[in-house]
Amino acid sequence: MKQDRVRTDVLDIAFEEHGPSHGPPVILLHGFPYDVRAYDEVAPALAKDGCRVLVPWLRGYGPTRFLTASTLRSGEQAALGHDLLQFMDKLGIKRAALVGYDWGGRAACIAAALKPERVRCLLSSGGYNIFNTAAFANPASAEQEHRFWYQYYFHTERGRAGLTKNRRDICRLLWKLWSPEWQFDEATYEKSAASFDNPDFVDVVIQSYRHRYGYAVGDPALMGIEAELAKQPKISVPTINLHGGHDGVGPAPEQDNQAKNFTGPYSRRLLPRIGHNVPQEAPAETVTALRDLLRETTR
Repeated sequence: MKQDRVRTDVLDIAFEEHGPSHGPPVILLHGFPYDVRAYDEVAPALAKDGCRVLVPWLRGYGPTRFLTASTLRSGEQAALGHDLLQFMDKLGIKRAALVGYDWGGRAACIAAALKPERVRCLLSSGGYNIFNTAAFANPASAEQEHRFWYQYYFHTERGRAGLTKNRRDICRLLWKLWSPEWQFDEATYEKSAASFDNPDFVDVVIQSYRHRYGYAVGDPALMGIEAELAKQPKISVPTINLHGGHDGVGPAPEQDNQAKNFTGPYSRRLLPRIGHNVPQEAPAETVTALRDLLRETTR
């Protein structure tokens, strides 16, 4: 494994690379509030299969940095998708298998929906992860609304101050609430929590959660992408939805309601006792699912 960096239009993206440089590319994308350590047991297994495995830190995390102070510290969905495609462009990757959950799953779904020719296959925890921001005007059920407490907290200046001062406590609590069966230790948490010390972490997170509810402006450079995402584009690439059965923020429904968003081969695999952080809680199942997709897409 080696760590490297690549410059896009607005970012200096840090990433880890495993496996042979000539292998079929696989990009592993972490979510909030996690980092590349979520794939510590996934990446080496795929590298042994001969894959070129790339694991970037998202904007606002770890050693990834913005190039200029003038760029809006946006965490909106269009920014995440744009960053992924730029990352591929700058590394000369024409087509890759994508794996992601939470924010990383959103980036992967956006790339698959808008640029299907760039995506060999998709492993997305939770399935279709592209927002219809207009739908956020409609309240959800009380059961679901209470799971969004942290989002409403971040909508306030108290929430910004709280995340600035208590980011480790807040993110640790989210780990526990979202993965109630996962008995992680403090050393495991701290390996990822170090990424939250990024100087842009708070601004990116706050903008992300405010933007989706219409409480913060988006990046003008990304308005075209946001307009495309508002149409809720279908995903045509072969996809497996690897959904934690005990996901504390997005519980898996008994009936899969995601299939309608996919026009290509699609299936859902439920993982009992697994929470939100699927690749770190269930690395073997993650590797198996991706191997199945890679095998299927070689035919």
